[in-house]
Amino acid sequence: METPEQIRDRLLARFPGAEVTLITNPGTAAQHGLLIGTAQAAAIAQFLRDDAALQLDQCSNVTGIDWPEKEIIETTKSTVPDPAGGPPKVVEQKTKRIQPGYLEVVYHLYSVALKHGPIILRQRTANRTDAVSVASLTPVWRACEFQEREVFDLFGVGFTGHPDLRRILMWDAFKDHPMRRDYVEPDDYEWEPTPHGTVLEKAKAHYPAPAVTPPAAPAVAAPKEAKA
Repeated sequence: METPEQIRDRLLARFPGAEVTLITNPGTAAQHGLLIGTAQAAAIAQFLRDDAALQLDQCSNVTGIDWPEKEIIETTKSTVPDPAGGPPKVVEQKTKRIQPGYLEVVYHLYSVALKHGPIILRQRTANRTDAVSVASLTPVWRACEFQEREVFDLFGVGFTGHPDLRRILMWDAFKDHPMRRDYVEPDDYEWEPTPHGTVLEKAKAHYPAPAVTPPAAPAVAAPKEAKA
């Protein structure tokens, strides 16, 4: 099977101007991936499926990842002369920058016909707020349909071109997306039939206050009848 680098080069030759970037994986598996732009994603996916040397005819897994905004500290080194006439000194300067957050969708592709894989494809959204759509690859690999719906449901990624994009695990009226890193679990546990442990403590906050029974008035002895 061709390496990800070779596939990247062939994609760039086949689709001039396309966004295709090699993303290395430093882990033990070393499954490096190809980050592709959403504008060319559908055409690239079809090429990977139909190319005679690749025949990536199966998508086994579609995964969502939430990458929140984070602060990155970069260190640069420079050499400055020593005012005292000694050897030059190396000075380190640290700068901080904010890397905007985004959502990512990862596809694992295999060839059943040629018995090789996986090839990892990645798509990224522009941010985590109002530009959260990527291209659906369901028209190329039908196995993506339910898995893209799951990513839509749990991460909030929109899939342009998906034939039936709707929630698959949560109900339609459910708010937010439970797999986002900043998701806050609701504490409305008053419906829990058998609360216990920490759930019981959360449920108690929603229980109605017990009715207060006013204290009974003290008994008053009946007046004694006067003797004749």
